[in-house]
Amino acid sequence: MIMGKRVLVTGGAGFIGSHLCRALLEQGHEVLCLDSFFTGRKCNIDNLVERHDFELIRHDITESILLEVDRIFNLACPASPVHYQYNPVKTVKTNVMGVINMLGLAKRVRARILQASTSEVYGDPKVHPQTEAYWGHVNPIGRRSCYDEGKRVAETLMQDYHRQNRVDIRIARIFNTYGPHMLVDDGRVVSNFIVQALRGEDLTIYGDGRQTRSFCYVDDLVDALCRLMDSEVYSGPVNLGNPGEFTMLELAELVLELTASRSRISYLPLPEDDPVQRRPDIGKAVAELGWQPRIGLREGLTRTIAYFRRSLGM
Repeated sequence: MIMGKRVLVTGGAGFIGSHLCRALLEQGHEVLCLDSFFTGRKCNIDNLVERHDFELIRHDITESILLEVDRIFNLACPASPVHYQYNPVKTVKTNVMGVINMLGLAKRVRARILQASTSEVYGDPKVHPQTEAYWGHVNPIGRRSCYDEGKRVAETLMQDYHRQNRVDIRIARIFNTYGPHMLVDDGRVVSNFIVQALRGEDLTIYGDGRQTRSFCYVDDLVDALCRLMDSEVYSGPVNLGNPGEFTMLELAELVLELTASRSRISYLPLPEDDPVQRRPDIGKAVAELGWQPRIGLREGLTRTIAYFRRSLGM
């Protein structure tokens, strides 16, 4: 990104957003961090708030706002099932009304906008690994659909604003990401397993443990987001994630090893519409962005476990 841009990060106090804000500041940009603090936390940005090139705005993107910015990273939306199912109507509003507001802002001030989409647009995929050309297999009326379909509509809106109004857009389909600043109670598998292991509780696996996911460390993802925003060619959505594929049982066993925990593994029924397989084809990101993840699961988990030890006072 050209130095000295004025950059808006919605959801900037959240897990990924806080890391992105820090990276953008290190690159020499002025950062406006916008967050409603539904899942974002001020502690994630404590060391940024006193900087002259950082501004914190408490705001919900379902309400319009006018700011003068050059770039918009739209990350605002709860991303874990526990949080996005807590208020599904609000989740849909954030994904639809919020994106309309951010696109309207981008149109008015002629800013480039990047939408944080998700691998959930592929649903429970029938194609493996998932390429950007795959349209997905999504239940439109299930418990997860407030998020899955909300993100799909957000992509539709991005594309239509691009075609109709020539808004300069980028779409990142983010696969499972983990690292410091994850919430203790966010319900995602990496944080669940680590917290349970550190507390000596059973690690709960939903289903038989053979379902797979791919896990990208947050620093790698932030690098990819910045590269995508900097890209001068828009060629449609881009998968961003680590193509390494692990079963839930493999992940649980690695967490137990790295935490030296004596916790056991227990099994619970698989939730409705939970994907059986999830792995990105990142060929497009490699070819167009020159990006691929560098931090393996063992190293990333070691860093994340250290963060949760501190967070839990252990």
